[in-house]
Amino acid sequence: MAGFLIKRVLQAIFVVIAITLLVSFAIRLTGDPAMTMFQGGGSMTEDDLNRIRQALGVDKPFLTQYFLYMQGLLTFDFGRSFAGGASVSGLISQALGPTLILAFLSIIVSIIVSIPLGIKAATSRGKWSDQAIRIFSLIGLSFPNFWLATMLVLLFAITLGWLPPSGMGTWKSYIMPAFTMGVILTATNVRLVRTTMLETLSSQYVMVARAKGLSERKVLYKHALRNCAIPLITYFGIQFGGLLGGIVVIERVFNWPGLGTLAFDAVGARDYPVLQGVITVLSLLIVAINLVVDIAYGLVDPRIRTE
Repeated sequence: MAGFLIKRVLQAIFVVIAITLLVSFAIRLTGDPAMTMFQGGGSMTEDDLNRIRQALGVDKPFLTQYFLYMQGLLTFDFGRSFAGGASVSGLISQALGPTLILAFLSIIVSIIVSIPLGIKAATSRGKWSDQAIRIFSLIGLSFPNFWLATMLVLLFAITLGWLPPSGMGTWKSYIMPAFTMGVILTATNVRLVRTTMLETLSSQYVMVARAKGLSERKVLYKHALRNCAIPLITYFGIQFGGLLGGIVVIERVFNWPGLGTLAFDAVGARDYPVLQGVITVLSLLIVAINLVVDIAYGLVDPRIRTE
């Protein structure tokens, strides 16, 4: 197990270096930040621009800038925002919690709903309940998340007045954003659970468990579901990482103070340090989640540790 962990950690470190190098290079291609900060750059002298570049630290060669950026990354120091001079690390720290909370609640909602529905569809293959679950999951896949979010706001916030339309306040403010993402995720997860359960239920060990007289509930949830764990862990882990990167639309609709909103505002203001910091943190989180998924593989299936 130790060798397996070391191999996965080294792979994660390599991916982090590749991602940060690519992000740093891509940010530099967006233009001269000194010219961006001064909209009327025609009246600026070259000396003035050079002083601004020196103050921002962008006058150094790219590799030097990257090395300094990686030094700051080790201490979670991403520099200061071009707009206002606030600490980028402080801005990210404030926005990280709301994004993680929303993503976690969304995936929990999806797991709680999709696993029982997927099992029900698999055990009722070809029956009306199976057809109904598959139809509803297909309808869920057809809903754009921004459309569903807008409809929920119109219904529950504006028409009925039951929930706040935006912002992060009381527990009621979590319901619509988490439900919106949860519905979209559930539509995909139900089909995944159904497919994996159908393959598992036709296995010989399931037939043996039933022949021993075990209850159907124990056969499904203790034996069959456990053997479906690897593909489910894989997809749920990847899905959680994808949530972190694609949650920006939902955060904008509900005015959620997370990383997506922070990145969106940074793009509009051309605040490169903030944008670079957000992308880097999201990338690190996705790499960390994939590392946890790999470790979970090894715990669930010992055969993977030898790969």
